[in-house]
Amino acid sequence: MTNQDLVATAWKAREHASAPYSHYRVGAALLTESGNVYTGANVESSSYGLSICAERVALTKAISEGEKSRFIRIAVVAEGRHTPVPCGACRQLLADYAPDVEILLSGTPGQFEFTRLSDIFPRPFSSDFLK
Repeated sequence: MTNQDLVATAWKAREHASAPYSHYRVGAALLTESGNVYTGANVESSSYGLSICAERVALTKAISEGEKSRFIRIAVVAEGRHTPVPCGACRQLLADYAPDVEILLSGTPGQFEFTRLSDIFPRPFSSDFLK
């Protein structure tokens, strides 16, 4: 799957976002080394802390469906004043399960920026701290 295809898949996933409070609809598409793609959209709660981001939906969907291959790339898309980036909670979960993941960020369909998790989250907490 090309980067452009993955971004387009994330934009499609965004259509399922439920953001009645912030109106900030986000989509994500997570690509595995085996070629599987898992999508997610943000789901908000009136108790904001219970909301879940699109990136975490895609990641937990992959894990809960038994995905065992390495996560290699994730596309995150949303319209707004700024290009979207994963929040701190998403960065931490990605660091736990996909530490080498490449990230495609898109604020406009058909366009994206490329970065790596290590660029936007250079010193994550990890299981090494728990040993």
